[in-house]
Amino acid sequence: MAETIVENADNIEPISVSQEMTTSYMQFAMSTIVARALPDVRDGLKPSQRRILVAMNDEGLTPDRPHSKCAAIVGETMKTYHPHGDLPIYDTLVRMGQDFNARYPLIDPQGNFGSVDGDPPGAARYTEARLSPVAMAMLEDLDKDTVDFQPTYNERNQEPKVLPAAFPNLLCNGSSGIAVGYATNIPPHNLGEVVDAAIALLDNPDISIEQLMQHIQGPDFPTAGLVIGIKGIKEYMKTGRGSVTMQARAIIEPIERERNAIVITELPYQVGKSALLQQIAKLVAQGKVEGISDLRDESDRKGMRVVIELRRDVNPQVVLNQLYKHTTLRTTFGANLLALIPTPDGKLIPQQCSIKDLLAEFLKHRREVVTRRTRWLLNQAEARLHIVEGAEGPRHDRRGHRPHPRQREPLRRPGRLDERIGLHPGPGRGNPQHATGAPHPPVAFRVAARIRAA
Repeated sequence: MAETIVENADNIEPISVSQEMTTSYMQFAMSTIVARALPDVRDGLKPSQRRILVAMNDEGLTPDRPHSKCAAIVGETMKTYHPHGDLPIYDTLVRMGQDFNARYPLIDPQGNFGSVDGDPPGAARYTEARLSPVAMAMLEDLDKDTVDFQPTYNERNQEPKVLPAAFPNLLCNGSSGIAVGYATNIPPHNLGEVVDAAIALLDNPDISIEQLMQHIQGPDFPTAGLVIGIKGIKEYMKTGRGSVTMQARAIIEPIERERNAIVITELPYQVGKSALLQQIAKLVAQGKVEGISDLRDESDRKGMRVVIELRRDVNPQVVLNQLYKHTTLRTTFGANLLALIPTPDGKLIPQQCSIKDLLAEFLKHRREVVTRRTRWLLNQAEARLHIVEGAEGPRHDRRGHRPHPRQREPLRRPGRLDERIGLHPGPGRGNPQHATGAPHPPVAFRVAARIRAA
């Protein structure tokens, strides 16, 4: 048997395999929780989403500028901020621009960004994007020292730890993610209702959940639809967990030959239309739902319209109830208000929150942002005041006496260098020569002569 030679054997320490696996897995779990899957309670973004917005802001892709290729956005994000694969970055970018996934999209898309039917987006080399006005509210005052920055992965640049977030993104757009031992699923809400609730919390910090629910009456899904009952809404707003029943909006319309048709115009959140049509066709083929004679999709750019024609001898309400029971026309949304909460020492920990906790953390963040912005503006104004006071001239004469304010010369608008230092060229000020034709001496000589004379 070959003999194994180990160099520097004195530096080898025996460890327990189980202990090492536990330590290593915990490090991986915390990295997944903090740096990948869960959103920050202050701006409602995961690191990948935040880095995409910052990279687009660096490139100047504002709403008043033309769209840019998504491939370029992905490359810039991957190069500067997010050293991961291009496909996950592109998928994150696309999801932020889908109006059927995000209640208030942060990306203004152009091209094929997928559809509610489940169609995949086009390749990044074909699609284009820019920041939406909502994203600009998230990035507002980023350059005014409102948030802390940290080095990027290669320590060549700086990236914000969190965005200033003048827009309550976590409550308005929601979030979903699965980490190690943790999962979050926050439903979107209406912006006007969230702002009203935030103002009510500012006016009364001791406000109850029931009083907040007078402003936020429930989730506001981007695909509309109906919410059945309020029990699940009360549960997740109070405890952070609850199940909300969603249902499609369907009406019964009469058609030719004394028949009826079920027309679906709105679907529950995150229900694909193509998958739903396949479910219905499968139920009809298996005989679980009877009385359907035709099924077609009449959706166009004006809106969604799925038509289910029925036979003359069936009760349309009975068929509709069967579809609610056996398909995703009625489904549930398991709300789980879990987010990363900042601690006093700057760390982020996952925590279950009520609706009031999320609002309070957002308002706390905004107070800090506004305070830091005001302090930055004050420092800028004081620095400018120092320059202006220096341009007014000396505050004391040679004997150390402070001249009367009326005796000071008024501050003139900056002009030519010789005018600003008190050397007036005379009638030929627009010409490098005196009126007599003699050229001006260089400015440096005149400044030196003035200093010697003083």
